[in-house]
Amino acid sequence: MPPTVANSIDRLDEAIPLSKAAAWDAVGLQVGDSQAVANVVGVCHEVTDQVAAAAADRGVDLLVSYHPLLFRPATSFVAGASAGGRAFHLAAAGVALYVVHTAFDVAAGGCADALASALDLDGAAGFGVGWPSDSAKVVTYAPGAAVDEIVAAMAQAGAGDIGSYGECAFTLEGVGRYRPRAGASPAIGTRGEMSRQPEIRIEMNLPRSRLDRVVAALAAAHPYEEPAYDVYSAEANAGFVGRIGDLAAPMTLDGLGSRVAAALSAVAKLAGDPERQVRRVAVVPGSGSDFLGHATAAGADVIVTGDVSHHRARDALASGLAVIDAGHAATERPGLARLYSLVSEMFADTIDMTHLNPDPWGSARWRS
Repeated sequence: MPPTVANSIDRLDEAIPLSKAAAWDAVGLQVGDSQAVANVVGVCHEVTDQVAAAAADRGVDLLVSYHPLLFRPATSFVAGASAGGRAFHLAAAGVALYVVHTAFDVAAGGCADALASALDLDGAAGFGVGWPSDSAKVVTYAPGAAVDEIVAAMAQAGAGDIGSYGECAFTLEGVGRYRPRAGASPAIGTRGEMSRQPEIRIEMNLPRSRLDRVVAALAAAHPYEEPAYDVYSAEANAGFVGRIGDLAAPMTLDGLGSRVAAALSAVAKLAGDPERQVRRVAVVPGSGSDFLGHATAAGADVIVTGDVSHHRARDALASGLAVIDAGHAATERPGLARLYSLVSEMFADTIDMTHLNPDPWGSARWRS
């Protein structure tokens, strides 16, 4: 049976869980039919007009894009030079579009890790939490003999999936009490025996979008006729948007700027004393202005990122943090090489479109 878009997305989500994407982000399937065949997979940085045309010309069935195409609500999908126009072009050509963006930023081996590696940072660790979309926690109690079945059913419905650990639940032993009404059957088939067993508390986190499925699975697997459960809003299992690590030896800010420019084939703007010695370096791919304070708190001497405004740079300098702004697209570029490598290992027929530069500022130049 040929692979479908849905099958392919399932494989991608195992490596790049969309549950880790930032709450504000637009990720997942944005264009196309999940049941369509997906023999040819393309990978791009962003869906430009050039990318949309190339995907159609080369017979791409599923296009995996780092940047979202549809980020703001669209009012029309007609041919033309707009996000809606490009979405129309893809749909007309039968190209499905799947977006990973901040889910790939925080993923192990993803965009943030790739940028840290490109700059040869030692001991790179995460900093700057990127809170995912609304999470929930489901709590219930069950007799010990039923716990494994309930946890497995909830996990199958989409709860408790934490990275490569798979089915994860937090359980605490307790004692359950209930007062059945006449004719109640609190435990199917084993009412007398099971009602006297100590109960176990089960807690599982999940994206709120899966809540209905998970609660239904809990109820179906639970031995009680009408199980009690609670649902809580939660902020949980977030990834780290940035990485912070050390240079092998201290170097001047100017010297690090030259390294950044060479590693990323970019123009590197420096905010700070060019002769200042720096060693502890924070990196955030793309637009990292919101994480300048986090980098300072984490002990960084300098941050490498993109899209830093005049006033944000001034604030960073006042806090003792130097800034190297190498541009939005350039700081994401090492991650795009990783994304293509990952996707090409999953799918035999993969087309690399990451070289089609989405930078609106034009071709990158070397820093002099």
